[in-house]
Amino acid sequence: MTLRAVKKKRVYEDIVGQIQELLADGELKSRDQLPPERELSERFQVSRTSVREAIRALESMGLVESRSGEGTYVAASVEALLSPLASALRQQKDPILEVFEARKILEPEIAALAAERATARQVQQLEAILEKQARQIANGETGVEADTAFHSTLAQAARNRVFLRLNAALVDSLRATRERSLQTQGRPARSLAGHQKILQAIRARDPAKARQAMLGHLEAIEHNLLERRVKERRANARRGIEKVSRAG
Repeated sequence: MTLRAVKKKRVYEDIVGQIQELLADGELKSRDQLPPERELSERFQVSRTSVREAIRALESMGLVESRSGEGTYVAASVEALLSPLASALRQQKDPILEVFEARKILEPEIAALAAERATARQVQQLEAILEKQARQIANGETGVEADTAFHSTLAQAARNRVFLRLNAALVDSLRATRERSLQTQGRPARSLAGHQKILQAIRARDPAKARQAMLGHLEAIEHNLLERRVKERRANARRGIEKVSRAG
């Protein structure tokens, strides 16, 4: 098992990512036991606290399970079978189109199920998240954390564990892209408006409207990302031409 020294600021995230890679590559399989906490700390060159945070995160994702007095094992569940998806997507050079094809199939159905199944408490959580997102945007921030929390809470409200894990993998693969997208002028406010429309349909317990609202929201994000990419490529091409001109 090859592990690298951790260099990221959020140390436990790097550990989680490396474990996911080992799962994707088949070096770790269902029911395999992870090395003890002390050994992981030494091999990752991090504190045992960071290792524990990573283990807790992996447990919440359904990838490992801790057994009292025995250690930590790779889960033998459907979530563990789905775990390589996120790593595979991260390794692609251009996953955006494929990811959005999948999101436009998955997330509208999640929204529809949430409209049917969300508890009153979950609806309140979604409302609180959007209030936080609105405050962040009003303060000039992107609201990316609230944006991610909204989609995650919606997936939880659908009460389908397979959908929950698939959604987490897809959302994780676009984490950096979402941040860039929300830096586009006017995009945070439009994202919030899309979320509010989805929540309105969930409050009304209208699966059809929730499905349509989510599809429209995702299509708007996809259009924004692709338009931004075209602009970036054109800008890079212009800089390349200018560089050649100066050299000549």
